[in-house]
Amino acid sequence: METKYIFVTGGVVSSLGKGIISSSLACLLKARGYRVTIQKFDPYINIDPGTLNPYEHGECYVTVDGHEADLDLGHYERFTNVHTTRANNITTGRIYQSVIDKERRGDYLGKTVQIIPHITDEIKRNVKILGNTGNFDFVITEIGGVVGDIESLPFLEAVRQMKWDMADDCIVVHLTYVPYIAAAKELKTKPTQHSVKQLQHLGIQPDVLVLRTEHDIPVPMRRKIAQFCNVSPDDVVQSADVSSIYEVPLEMERQHLDEIVLRHLGVQPEGEPHLEPWRRFLDKMHAANETVTIGLVGKYVELQDAYKSINEALFQAATYNDRVLDLRYIHSERLTEADVDEKLSGLDGVIIAPGFGQRGIEGKFTALKWCREHDVPTFGICLGMQCMVIEFARNVLGLTDANSTEMDHATPHNVIDLMEEQKSVSDKGGTMRLGAYDCALAGGSRVEKAYGTTRVSERHRHRFEFNNDYRARFENAGMKCVGENPATHLVEVVELPDHRWYIGTQYHPEYSSTVLNPHPLFLDFIKAAVAYHNEKK
Repeated sequence: METKYIFVTGGVVSSLGKGIISSSLACLLKARGYRVTIQKFDPYINIDPGTLNPYEHGECYVTVDGHEADLDLGHYERFTNVHTTRANNITTGRIYQSVIDKERRGDYLGKTVQIIPHITDEIKRNVKILGNTGNFDFVITEIGGVVGDIESLPFLEAVRQMKWDMADDCIVVHLTYVPYIAAAKELKTKPTQHSVKQLQHLGIQPDVLVLRTEHDIPVPMRRKIAQFCNVSPDDVVQSADVSSIYEVPLEMERQHLDEIVLRHLGVQPEGEPHLEPWRRFLDKMHAANETVTIGLVGKYVELQDAYKSINEALFQAATYNDRVLDLRYIHSERLTEADVDEKLSGLDGVIIAPGFGQRGIEGKFTALKWCREHDVPTFGICLGMQCMVIEFARNVLGLTDANSTEMDHATPHNVIDLMEEQKSVSDKGGTMRLGAYDCALAGGSRVEKAYGTTRVSERHRHRFEFNNDYRARFENAGMKCVGENPATHLVEVVELPDHRWYIGTQYHPEYSSTVLNPHPLFLDFIKAAVAYHNEKK
């Protein structure tokens, strides 16, 4: 079968959930046995989100090949179990950079370089890369932003051209909003009509409409929307609020979104999607009635998306442990010796979040000292692991001035130091240690037992590392270095074997946790938290 291309656009307002709809559709098609991938086009001029503050763009997700990407790629992987790569996230900045590089090399043979055809051709080339080289039946492309944004116009023009060139192999699914006016007690269709008209003004007729709503949209109203938007009534589905994003695929299956899309692309649906494993996960989610309470200590806790992958990995692990996750956010900048007992004493487990920079770091040390001394299950990730090392050095090894050279260049005890390969790096974008690297785990360690193997591969995003000059002192005092990169001997995992569960990872295990394959470390952490909860009863 020739690769089919599905574009997902959005209208009226942002944050409607294009990524969740794209992921849900991919989940359904994959459950039918098709090879599916998803890519995200972001209209901002940054080359990637790696240098963006979390306040600007939420979490920065990292692919296996070391690309810093939009957080929606995390949803793509969690819903499909398919790894994403650099090709799955394209920004306006990358498109223009590629075109300008070609112009400088003389690839355009002296022609005037313009939005059309050169920018749009580059966009189309990036759409087709996955179809041409990835051996996929379907490539779903989510266009970031909202129809009407100036920034997304070149992407939408490229979509128009592809629909014209590949009419039988290319469709557009438009996600739009149907607001409910509480005072009038009415749903309003005009925003959707205007959004579709904006698309039509650009030469794009959507094939399928997905109506985002907080209230059920009556069938007559859906027929009205179909009539005004030149769409068949059978091609209008709704996406009403549900208790969990993981219920959306079943809601879309109930309304036959996958079958609608297949028929538009000339593929006759056969049978039903194999969703039994997904349903089992949801059954466990709905059946859970006991709670596990986890505290997440970080400096971006007021941002819903700053720790998105950690949140989802915890939720998945709690579900598979038959527990409801009660996740409590603790601002590390506001955590002190005076209130740490009050804020942490009711928790079953604590996550020390990743991050960069000095702000909030002392609160993480305070939390770690309390957790270590009270033997509470504790999981440090990236900077969280580095903070474990620094706190242990200060309060157990007696190196009171121990620190990371990221925080204090002049520290006399640089137990965390800049990686050798990073010392000559001056550019900020895409220059950290990024992507998947091998890690050898010590046999008999808690982390090895959790994985069930001594060799794993995990994704990284950091510049600083454990200083091996101090390794013997740490191990003699009880903090064991139980995971290391076999090629460089970079310490990847530390743990306190005499504690219930006290583990830090230099890598980011949350990136590879999915609905159908929850990460073993998160599963084991939650298991330990549940056991600790039961001990306290």
